[in-house]
Amino acid sequence: MAKAEKAPIYQLKITLRGSKPPIWRRFVVPGSITLPTLHEVIQIVMGWTDSHLHEFVSGRISYGVPDPEWPSGARNEARARLNQLLQREKQKLLYMYDFGDGWEHSLELEKIIPGDSLSPKPKCIAGKRACPPEDCGGIYGYYDLLDALKDPENPEHEDMIEWLGGDFDPEYFDIDEINEMLSSLK
Repeated sequence: MAKAEKAPIYQLKITLRGSKPPIWRRFVVPGSITLPTLHEVIQIVMGWTDSHLHEFVSGRISYGVPDPEWPSGARNEARARLNQLLQREKQKLLYMYDFGDGWEHSLELEKIIPGDSLSPKPKCIAGKRACPPEDCGGIYGYYDLLDALKDPENPEHEDMIEWLGGDFDPEYFDIDEINEMLSSLK
């Protein structure tokens, strides 16, 4: 009897486009992960709150959640798996989140790792910097927010602190906290 081939593990790096210095995460997932589950993983590793629409783009084809009130021409992401879109190392996808703020992420397949006997759970293995707060106005609004927070003389300084509900550390990244949240995914 032939031994069943184990599903490969994908090591991915996601980088928030336009962030300088870069805001990024490196994580592993089963190559056969569905796009809806990958979306959940990305939300956790990046620190988003899943409060907005999203879309994956591979070449000229978009994948998202069908919404009759918001027809986009995107294919149903529930019918796609990551290994159908990325098959070689260094291939990339675009992940867009919050079409109003326009957060764009580059998602690169860094490594294909031979599978083992256990189905791998998603796990974050590295990263840098905090995810911007939701609804701060995209990458440019984020840098305006950081400028206002740094300068107590800025007319928006107090309003931004109040809006955030306290301090915000743009360098904060807690891999253990992320992996604890990932461990609760089904």
